[in-house]
Amino acid sequence: MNPSEILHLRAISHELPAFVSRLSERGIRSLSLRDITAGDIRNSRIILIEAHIDQKALLTFRDDLAACLDAGGTIVFNGHLVYPIFDGLETFRVAAGRGVNDLIIERCQEHPVFSGVDCQDLSFRRGVAGFYARGANPPPAGAIVLHRLKKDGSAIDWLWQRPQGGQILMHSGNTMWMYLNDKTTAARIVPQLLDWVMAGAPAMTANGENNACA
Repeated sequence: MNPSEILHLRAISHELPAFVSRLSERGIRSLSLRDITAGDIRNSRIILIEAHIDQKALLTFRDDLAACLDAGGTIVFNGHLVYPIFDGLETFRVAAGRGVNDLIIERCQEHPVFSGVDCQDLSFRRGVAGFYARGANPPPAGAIVLHRLKKDGSAIDWLWQRPQGGQILMHSGNTMWMYLNDKTTAARIVPQLLDWVMAGAPAMTANGENNACA
């Protein structure tokens, strides 16, 4: 894939210079939300959106995001979905419990972005549970759940092939690339995510035999 067709939307705050540097090394554009145009979105095939993005401002580009998807594009969305940015998706639901045991993550399906990442390193960061996710952006019918909270089944990572075209990789917690410089297997997420999008974000199909959460 031509890296110029990949767009990273930066939040106005909570920017991660180390991640932007990694993108620059691969020729991928990184623009602040305040600087983008409708054309930037419509002319992109893959869009990476950070967890702390101003969703109210992003909502003004709702039709442009839909157009990107309808054309077969991929959107990687991080964070709690609180505005109706995407048709057919429900807003964020907090997990039933807040204790350590409520926030343990389990893998349901393998995916190249998370290959070799130990769920223990997602469940705990620097000895604290809950960094990765504390609830779900509920998956629509047909979505493939990749990770969920083990206790209440909240789907925190899922991949959805939209009936209208395109796909969404959803992560309902802190921005995945915050793990870039971690000393655990979670650091694998960033290079593997970038490899996946540079390969065109190949779609996957559900495999019931390999679904550990079935």
